[in-house]
Amino acid sequence: MQGIFFDCYDTLLDISIDERSPGPYRTLSSWLAYQGVSITPEDLQAAYRKRIRDEMQVRGGAHPEVRVEEVFAGICRDHAVWPIDFTALGVLLARSFRAATVRRICAFPSSRRLIAALSAYPLGVVSNGQRVFSEIELRMFGFYPFFQTVVFSSDVGCKKPDEAIFRVALERMHLEPEHVLFIGDSQSNDIIPSRRLGMQALHINEAWALFSV
Repeated sequence: MQGIFFDCYDTLLDISIDERSPGPYRTLSSWLAYQGVSITPEDLQAAYRKRIRDEMQVRGGAHPEVRVEEVFAGICRDHAVWPIDFTALGVLLARSFRAATVRRICAFPSSRRLIAALSAYPLGVVSNGQRVFSEIELRMFGFYPFFQTVVFSSDVGCKKPDEAIFRVALERMHLEPEHVLFIGDSQSNDIIPSRRLGMQALHINEAWALFSV
C-alpha cells in the first residue's frame, strides 16, 4: 500500500442528524430575524427542501451534490429585509443549521487508534459531506491534521458511489487505485465502488479487528 483513504461518517465520526423536526427551524427562523431575514419556520423548512431538490436536478447525473451554504444564501437573498452579505450569511446559516440538527456526534475511539497505527502511510478522506461544516467536525475531534487530502462531495458536485469523487482523491495524492486501501462503513458507497476502481477495501469493523485497535 502507498496510501489509505477513509470514509468520514460512521467510520471516523459517529453522528446522528435530525433535519425533519420543526424545532431547529423555529430556532433558525428567530435567529435569521436578527440577521435581516424574515421567514417563518415552516417556509424555511420547505424552502430548504425545495432548493436542495432543484439544485440536484440542475446538476444532473446519477449522484449529484450541492453546496448547502449556497442553498441557504439563496434563501436569505429571497427573504432579506435589508442589505446583507448573502455569501457570508449562507455560511453562518449552514453551520448553525448543522449545530441545530445534530443529535449526537463523537469520534470512534477505535478509529482514533487506527489512524495512529497507520500514520506512517499517506492518509486521505473521501466523504459524502459538506465542507462548510464537515471539515470543522473533523477538526473538532483532532482528525483533520492526519490527512494529506480531504475530499468532500460538496467539493466536486457529486456523491459516492460516483467514481469521480474517488478519482479526485487519487489525483490529489498522485496514487494509482491498486496502491490504495479504502476503509469505510457502507458496502454501496465505500466498498463496492472503491473495489470497482481497483482499490483494496475493508469495512471499518474489519479494519479495527485486523489492526487490533
